[in-house]
Amino acid sequence: MTEETFGLLLDVAERVEHAVRSRDCPAIAALEGERQLTLTDYDYLRDDDAAKEFELNAAARGKQIGAIRWVIAVPQVWVITSGEISTRAVSNHALRPGEEEAITWMSYDASDGVDYGRIPYTRAPSGEPVFGEPETLAAKVWPEEQMPGYRLLRSLVTGDNSIGQD
Repeated sequence: MTEETFGLLLDVAERVEHAVRSRDCPAIAALEGERQLTLTDYDYLRDDDAAKEFELNAAARGKQIGAIRWVIAVPQVWVITSGEISTRAVSNHALRPGEEEAITWMSYDASDGVDYGRIPYTRAPSGEPVFGEPETLAAKVWPEEQMPGYRLLRSLVTGDNSIGQD
């Protein structure tokens, strides 16, 4: 990951962390090109259609500004088992055994490619989130359409806006 992209990741992570502390769970995307643009969506985790709409809108805006790098981050609940990671939307319900909260992120830099990762967090007894450092997934990642950033990546890099259409 380039230094510029890492700086963008830290900026987006700080924004998501602030929202989580306020008990909000938005998706936030920051795109850099001719200028920097930050987009926020509070419906992203509601359903797949909302996530798709946000990412395709972000891709369209990225094309307008000639984006050369971007980061998208979304708070989610992770379940890590041998050889597999699954996620679900965060909720006000208690975590089930084996679940942990994290901010899922994807970054893209035209000169360096794609990185995936997470920022784990736990809850203090008061319920206040305590955030870890950004982690980059070192294992081979085969993202599905539901992974935050998948549609944004496909649309911006390949121009494919048909992802997930019937």
